[in-house]
Amino acid sequence: MKKQIAFIGLGKMGFGMVERLLQKGWEVAAFDLAKEAVQKVREIGAEGAESLKEVAGFFEPPRLFWIMVPSFAKATAGRPSGKPVDDILEGIAPFLEKGDIVIDGGNSYFKDSQRRAKELAQKEVFYLDVGVSGGPVSIREGKFAIMVGGKKEAYDKTGPVFEALSDTPSGYIGESGAGHFVKMIHNGIEYGMMQALAEGFTLLKEAPLEIGVQDAAKVYNQNSIITSRLTKWLQEGFEKYGEELPEASGSVAHTGEGEWTVKTAKEMKIPVPVIEAAFRFRVESQKKPSYTGKILSMLRAVFGGHSMK
Repeated sequence: MKKQIAFIGLGKMGFGMVERLLQKGWEVAAFDLAKEAVQKVREIGAEGAESLKEVAGFFEPPRLFWIMVPSFAKATAGRPSGKPVDDILEGIAPFLEKGDIVIDGGNSYFKDSQRRAKELAQKEVFYLDVGVSGGPVSIREGKFAIMVGGKKEAYDKTGPVFEALSDTPSGYIGESGAGHFVKMIHNGIEYGMMQALAEGFTLLKEAPLEIGVQDAAKVYNQNSIITSRLTKWLQEGFEKYGEELPEASGSVAHTGEGEWTVKTAKEMKIPVPVIEAAFRFRVESQKKPSYTGKILSMLRAVFGGHSMK
């Protein structure tokens, strides 16, 4: 495979991926609706494109495209449908040729990924749905999880880009939709794990004893049964923002994956009470902010770069 890639979407994850690929000797042409992001990526050595047509024209077919945008966004002049991935695919469709490979590395709903794969197959273009987990910090370090769905033939061809991005071996999950399905369930599990930590530390803070919450976080993170990256980030968050978390909102935001997990579980008639309760908490926290919500907001900020407000 040629070490060339057309990259679309330069947010906190996408920019870090482009930076990583450049460090590994890849040629990158990049586009984003935000002109300042395009200029910034030029400054680190990538080719900055002013349009989807331009980013598609930098390299000769067969080409590799990586789309790294949110699954949903407010409809704007630049995003008429409110579904950025579909808008991008529509924008590059006239320039796609047989043998091209399109990767969706965002958190798309797996049924959307299945549909997109079928639509692109009609043009003899491969579509891989790729779940990425680790957050911006892990992207920069090259230590994050990659889970891939789609044609095995396309996965085998794109192995070098996954190897360049992460020192952690990528995982081929199966047919189209499988990569995003596995990432969806991953995020549902993440909701439950984060909720348990937030509830537990709320109890520690309100205990009828003098307990150092930061001390508890530190000792939990020293080879206890619940030692994990989450407890590490929890400890770091308390150290950075303080036990009262004055900068954090008690109303925690959520993206679509937790809701999709609950919806899919109901369709499959499989109970997921922990994940569902964690999702419901986030929804209800918009009207009922709490210290538990502050912990969740802080965690999302530390590992995901999300705003605590």
